[in-house]
Amino acid sequence: MRIAVTGSIATDHLMMFSGKFTDTLIAEKLDKVSLSFLVGDLEIRRGGVAGNIAFGLGCLGLKPLLVGSVGPDFAEYRAWLEAHGVDTSGVQTSVTRHTARFTATNDTEGNQIASFYPGAMSEDSSIDIVSFAAANGVDLVLIGAGDPAAMQRFTAGCRAAGIPFAADFSQQVAFLDGESMRSLIDGAAYLFCNEYEEAVIESKTGWSNADILERVTTRIITLGADGARVERHGAEPVVVGSVPDAKFVEPTGAGDGFRCGFLAGMAWGLPTERAIQLGNLMAVYVLETVGPQEYELKPGPFAERAAAAYGEAAAGEIAARLVG
Repeated sequence: MRIAVTGSIATDHLMMFSGKFTDTLIAEKLDKVSLSFLVGDLEIRRGGVAGNIAFGLGCLGLKPLLVGSVGPDFAEYRAWLEAHGVDTSGVQTSVTRHTARFTATNDTEGNQIASFYPGAMSEDSSIDIVSFAAANGVDLVLIGAGDPAAMQRFTAGCRAAGIPFAADFSQQVAFLDGESMRSLIDGAAYLFCNEYEEAVIESKTGWSNADILERVTTRIITLGADGARVERHGAEPVVVGSVPDAKFVEPTGAGDGFRCGFLAGMAWGLPTERAIQLGNLMAVYVLETVGPQEYELKPGPFAERAAAAYGEAAAGEIAARLVG
C-alpha cells in the first residue's frame, strides 16, 4: 500500500516545566489569564503531524509520499526525511514564508500548552492531491491537521476521484466547525481521534457514535495509557491495552507515532489487533524520546519490546515485516 501523508510540516520548539500547570491556574480567573512558566530546557526538533507520520512510515519501510508546503529553510529537514525512507517529491517550497513552527511547553503530568505558526503551510491549498496520487500510485491519502482550506480541498478531491482517505483532525479539532467536520468525515476509510477529540467531534457535528460509524469504514480512538479502540459499523470494538512498561519522557508526536504504526499494520494486511499493537509500540518509542522523530527503530529490540508487551505471536507477525 502506498500512502500519501498531508498536514503540517513544522519545526518543533519543545520546553519542559518542572511543575504542574494546574497548580498555577485559578478556576475563577480563567477569563483573564496572564501566565509565564520558567522552563528548564529547550529542544528544537523536526516535527509537524505530516512530517512525523511520514518519518515513522519511512522507518517501517513503507516509503510514504509526503505532500505539503515548506520554506527555503527546509533543506536539512528534507535530507533527514529522505535518509529515513520518505519520498519528499510532493513537498513544494514557498518563496515568501518560513516552514511552520510549533512551540510547546509540557508539565510533569504530561499536560501541554502550545501555539502554532502556519507559515508556508498556508499555501497547501494550491496543491493538486489527485494528480500527485495518480502520478505516484497512491492507495491511501492521510489528510492530517494542516491548512483548513487544504484539508477540505484534499478531502473533496479524494472523494470525487474515488481515492481512499483517512481523516485526522488532531490539533485542528478546536478550530473546525461542525459543517467542516462533517464534510471531512463523510466517506473516510479511517477516522483518527483521541477520547477528547471524539467528544468534540460528536458535539460539533451533532452525529452520534452510530451516525459516524455509518459514514466511515473504520474509526480509531486512542485512549492514552489505556491503549486504543477500533470501531466498525456492525462489529464489536477491538480494544488493545497500552505497552505496560512505557516510560514517560516527552509526549509530542506520540499520537502521530500511533497513526504510522496502525497504518503500517493495515498496509501489511495484519489483523486489526496487531495493527493497534504496532501503533501502541510506535507511540511509546516517541513518548520515551524528546522530539517526535528522534527515536531509533531497530528490528531486534523492537521485536523484543513487542514480545514483552503482547507476546511472542504478536512479535513474530510484526517482526516479519520490519526492515533491517
